[in-house]
Amino acid sequence: MLEQIKVVTGNTHYPVYIGSDLFSQASLITQHIFTEQVMVVTNDTVAPLYLAKLQTQLQAYQCDTLILPDGEAYKTLATLERIVTHLIERQHHRDTTLIALGGGVIGDLTGFAAACYMRGVAYLQIPTSLLAQVDAAIGGKTAVNHPQAKNLIGAFYQPRAVFMDITTLNSLPEREFKAGLAEVIKYGLIADATFFNWFETHIDNILARESFTLTYLIKRSCQIKADFVAQDEQDKGLRMLLNLGHTFAHALETGVGYGNYLHGEAVAIGLCLAAEISESLSNFPASDTLRLKRLLAKIGLPLTLPETLSIKQLLSLMTHDKKAKLNRLTLILLKKVGLAYCEHTVDIQWLYNYLKHK
Repeated sequence: MLEQIKVVTGNTHYPVYIGSDLFSQASLITQHIFTEQVMVVTNDTVAPLYLAKLQTQLQAYQCDTLILPDGEAYKTLATLERIVTHLIERQHHRDTTLIALGGGVIGDLTGFAAACYMRGVAYLQIPTSLLAQVDAAIGGKTAVNHPQAKNLIGAFYQPRAVFMDITTLNSLPEREFKAGLAEVIKYGLIADATFFNWFETHIDNILARESFTLTYLIKRSCQIKADFVAQDEQDKGLRMLLNLGHTFAHALETGVGYGNYLHGEAVAIGLCLAAEISESLSNFPASDTLRLKRLLAKIGLPLTLPETLSIKQLLSLMTHDKKAKLNRLTLILLKKVGLAYCEHTVDIQWLYNYLKHK
């Protein structure tokens, strides 16, 4: 059964398809290609699994491929330049279409390359990781990392369509699958208490990767994100709530070195910190913080900062966050499960003292 939702922004709209064995469905992907040239960008983990299946659907086009190394460490300007160089060498013009086949790193790189190449070409997203399916592939945020800050260089650039094949999750390593669940939990915390409750009661089915359960999990996550994107495409207000836990997570990833923590693992720690701080600043129930931690622990995700990263280092990196201003941070906090808000005036010294003594 093929599910479909629509992402609508101020300037465009596009479909998100969710189902099984999408590579075998003739014309599903090609109906969204209006060019003679395509280039598939993937990595050396995903390519052996799915590239040939995709190429079968693209035989009518000039189809070039670029296989990149796998990992967050390669989400750089140097890799972006490699994509652009590949396009130039194979004489791709403005009417080409890029196709991102892989997880969040491949999606971000390909989307940013599409935004930059000849000042903008079309691209499609085929996310193959849970984290990319529930989050990174939706909403048009594209970026590369800088040594001092994650996702600091990028653009808002929407895909033409997104194709989420549930069967690709069968080949996902356990650690990556579990890391992706942190983003799903985030959606329940910020916008849908009923979804959070559903997640708790279906955790065993989720960890068993039951197809029906995963289809609903992905669809509901995408619906929540699409609603935020529709109201605030460029992250200037309401969409900022999607960053619950991420200011901590991005600083953690940068501080310990890209790739040492999976993004979802860092987000899990960030969610715990955000919940604890919410207890102090907005009376978030301590019982719900405990509830969150128990859920993350059952999945097997980390709950606390590593000892190798000091509080001082963490806060120094957090000041590079795109929402930071002067000596104050904007944090996304919780009033209750299902209701988040932006706290724009968190004093860095207060936060240091809180984290140091908690």
